[in-house]
Amino acid sequence: MIEKRKRLMKADELRAKTPDQLRDSLVALKKEAFNLRFQAATNQLENTARMRNVRRDVARIMTVLNAKAAEAAK
Repeated sequence: MIEKRKRLMKADELRAKTPDQLRDSLVALKKEAFNLRFQAATNQLENTARMRNVRRDVARIMTVLNAKAAEAAK
């Protein structure tokens, strides 16, 4: 089965979300990253670039969450 391409998250889209929505997205991405690592270890990973994209999406979400926390602390 051909997997639909998942697109990268844009920082503007992330800033529009609430912190709870961001945390939910972060959990989902971390689960996906775990599954991708597992597939890579068992030589079943087809799209190796997806690992890089997921890692970067996690970093983007964490950056926006930290910025929102810093803004709320002011």
